[in-house]
Amino acid sequence: MKITLKGFISTCFVLSVASLSVSGALAADAAAGKALFGTRCRTCHGADGQGNPAMAKALNAEFKPLGSEDVQKKSDADLKTSITMGVGKMKPISISGADLDNVVAFVRTLKK
Repeated sequence: MKITLKGFISTCFVLSVASLSVSGALAADAAAGKALFGTRCRTCHGADGQGNPAMAKALNAEFKPLGSEDVQKKSDADLKTSITMGVGKMKPISISGADLDNVVAFVRTLKK
C-alpha cells in the first residue's frame, strides 16, 4: 500500500510541475509570437492585427482583423496554412515549427 500511495503522490507532483511548466510555456509562446509578428506580419496586418490601411489601399485588398470571429474560428492548422501558403493577395510566409506555433498563439490573443 505504501508503494502505491508513494507512486500516486509522486505522479501527482510530476503532473503539477508539468502543468505549471505548460502554462508558463504558453504565455512565453504568445510573447515570442508577438515579437515574430512584429517583424514578419506587422507591415500589412498592423501591430494590433487590425490591418494597415495604407497597405490595404496599395494592394487593393481588404483585410479582415485578425481578432475577428471569421479569423478566430479557424483551427490552428488552418491559420498555419494561411500563413505558410498565403491567402488572397497575402504572399506565403516562410516560417515553421515553434516559430509558426508562436505566431498562431499570438494571433489567438487578438480575439475580441
